[in-house]
Amino acid sequence: MARIPIALQLYSIRHDCEKDLPGTLKAVAEMGYEGVDFAGYYGCDAPTIRALLDDLGLKAAGCHTGIQTLLGDEMQKTVEFNRILGNKYLIVPGLPESYRDSRDAWLRTAELFNDIAARLKPEGMFTGYHNHYIEFTPLDGAPWNGELPWDTFFGNTVPEVVMQIDLGNALHGGADPVAFLKRYPGRARTVHLKAYSATNDKALIGEDDVDWPEVFRVCEADPVTEWYIVEQESYPYSPLESVARCLEALRAMGK
Repeated sequence: MARIPIALQLYSIRHDCEKDLPGTLKAVAEMGYEGVDFAGYYGCDAPTIRALLDDLGLKAAGCHTGIQTLLGDEMQKTVEFNRILGNKYLIVPGLPESYRDSRDAWLRTAELFNDIAARLKPEGMFTGYHNHYIEFTPLDGAPWNGELPWDTFFGNTVPEVVMQIDLGNALHGGADPVAFLKRYPGRARTVHLKAYSATNDKALIGEDDVDWPEVFRVCEADPVTEWYIVEQESYPYSPLESVARCLEALRAMGK
């Protein structure tokens, strides 16, 4: 299959973005990242951001957007903004407790995402969900007949709802992310590459417990996976140097 390009989740360097978005995007492009995944827009409008991306040869690999931006009249505003960016992945990075505090809540949330996905389909866009660790933590102390919240949600959503698995967050929750990639083929259109180490809370990619060869093998066997997205939330160096080193490690792995 074609090589999967590598983007950066800008939350990793959010304080740099707040201070100087154009200069920070330039630094990201110079590192060799091919795209960016947004988690906020730092007061800029969509045409301004699109012009910055185009000038730097960067693509919009996705955005993290709150569930409320995909409901009611807000959806069309969100669609228009992202159409200008050239972004088709509108990923929810977490949910209020009322959307996830019981199995019934997760089932209702799955129905809601199915509806959002159907409304986005004519726009050529996708919604999806990005995990933290709670999705792999049993509610009420025990899984429902062996079912974890992640399975309740993705077992009851249509294939168009993107499973944006965050490798480090899943490992933090005691889950094997590779097992879930295998369980839900055709769902991981974008994958968050985040380090996790049980012994080093500032580990970068390549210094951690992630089974990178197996992650790459499974993702690259799935024809829908379009982006690898680096996300780093702990910093042995400055945030910019940390994400640069993550990309260097991935290049050394042949990515």
